[in-house]
Amino acid sequence: MENLKLSTSYRQIIKLAAPISIAHLIPQANFFTNNVFIGMLGQRELGVNAITSVFYLILSMVGYGLSSGIQVQLSRRAGEGDKGAIARTLSTGFLLSLAFSALLLVLAWVVMPSLFGNNLHDKQNWEMSLHFMHRRLWGIPFVMIGQLVHAFFIATSRSKLLMWGSLAATISNIALDYVLIFGHFNFPALGFDGAAVASVLAEAIFAATTLILFFSQKLHKVYSIQLLQKIDFNLVGRMIMVALPLIVQFLFSIGGWLIFFFFIEHLQGQALAASQMLRSIFGLVAVGAWALATTCNTMVSNVIGQGNTNLVPLIIKRVSLLSFSYTLILGIILWVFAYQFLSLYSSDRALILYAIPSLKVVVSGTLVMCIATTAFNAVVGTGNTFVNLSIEISCVMLYLVYCYIVIQQQHAPLHICWASEYVYWVSLLIFSFLYLKTGKWKGKSV
Repeated sequence: MENLKLSTSYRQIIKLAAPISIAHLIPQANFFTNNVFIGMLGQRELGVNAITSVFYLILSMVGYGLSSGIQVQLSRRAGEGDKGAIARTLSTGFLLSLAFSALLLVLAWVVMPSLFGNNLHDKQNWEMSLHFMHRRLWGIPFVMIGQLVHAFFIATSRSKLLMWGSLAATISNIALDYVLIFGHFNFPALGFDGAAVASVLAEAIFAATTLILFFSQKLHKVYSIQLLQKIDFNLVGRMIMVALPLIVQFLFSIGGWLIFFFFIEHLQGQALAASQMLRSIFGLVAVGAWALATTCNTMVSNVIGQGNTNLVPLIIKRVSLLSFSYTLILGIILWVFAYQFLSLYSSDRALILYAIPSLKVVVSGTLVMCIATTAFNAVVGTGNTFVNLSIEISCVMLYLVYCYIVIQQQHAPLHICWASEYVYWVSLLIFSFLYLKTGKWKGKSV
């Protein structure tokens, strides 16, 4: 019988987090390269990519919310040592992911014209965004299947497998970007649309690679899993109860970011292009913190499944320390070499100098983010996802109030606009800490 119970040692944390970090780093490196290529097309393309990429991120995070909810349940069953329940959870989650991806495609197709049309002031930006997204949307089913399999790998302590799907997707996306954006090797030069086609193909490769790993490792036999089987509607209901608050939470979280970028677009000039550069760098810095936060989520759920709720504070403390140390080291490097990093996106000296003050605000903000996201994911791991939703809504509302006053009304300098990150992360940390301090999460079943 395979031992699925986790310890709380630093070694266990790093063992889980390191492969997750690599798995997160690889797509962030891809996102970075994608922005470098698009930046070569011009500032408008780079700016429009800010809008479309955040909108697509909302859709993919709906899938991530679903897989995170399923991961909480998989981790709890792993802590209990119940392989049969793991199999039923994964099989039902697979069918649910396919249904959600179809629903997302339809909703996005219907919503996009009015969403972009009503919020983008520049007509050319609106037309480019809509045209791009009509191609980009088809990656959603592949992303959701890959996310679900990754959730299974994490919950069953096989995080080493995460990197291969991400690596395959990144290598293929970079190669396809180079070929399809610029028209190399006798392929047509599709320009900005080439990035959309390349990303969809790369996401298909991502899903295929994760499934190949799943079956080649004979995990379907180890757990007696059949991905296509009769639907257990009771289990579907429990999954939705756990995952729905996470899905709505991510809609609020990334939706707030989309509104931020809409407001930035209204500033005109270099603000939108500079902000896309900053968002890309933020992603690179945050990779390790996100991986450690995911690890915290899994470990908290696992030890609760073991009946060891007293270990939860120790996990949070150790993960926070590791996350802060990582973020501080990387943040210092980015602070010192800000010009050099930004010059990778553009050769426009004026744009780079314009973005540097905001980059320093973003980098310093990640020091709060790394601890806040750890605490927040600990709340996710407890299984009380309605509390997560309440915290997220409260934080996003504070964030949007700041954005509306500072960006939309006062048209403040860009670095003051990006200080909105402090508002969000500080409030997230405070609310998460207060809930964990109450101890009301103990005894929560999922």
